Amino acid sequence: MPNARRGEIEAEIGGSRRRLVLTLGALAELEAHFEAGDLVELAERFGTGRLAARDLVAVIAAGLRGAGETITDHEVSRLAVAGGAAAYARIVSDLLTATFGGGEPVPAAAGEGGQAAPGGPFAGPPSPFPGTR
Repeated sequence: MPNARRGEIEAEIGGSRRRLVLTLGALAELEAHFEAGDLVELAERFGTGRLAARDLVAVIAAGLRGAGETITDHEVSRLAVAGGAAAYARIVSDLLTATFGGGEPVPAAAGEGGQAAPGGPFAGPPSPFPGTR
């Protein structure tokens, strides 16, 4: 069972249940992949919702390696997921949400209709975890 407090998720990838987590090392790997200067820039990049297939591979591979698997990006790109491209995107979305939080409106700053507050991924009250919101 994944430990949500540590940012872990589980997903069916390549016919097996696998654990994924973006450790500090995995996040550093993603900073390099996305040429991000820091975690805030990385989170803002993810917040755009625009990721290429190679980006999905990089995030999933980093998450698997963060959980202790020895696997290359190329090997990840060959693993099947039931549900196709949408399922890959959902895995990445779940992993990023577990890592950075988000998705829920910030009550004090929410817009009309309970929409998420303006200001990007770090709007609203500060997180007790630096660099996460």
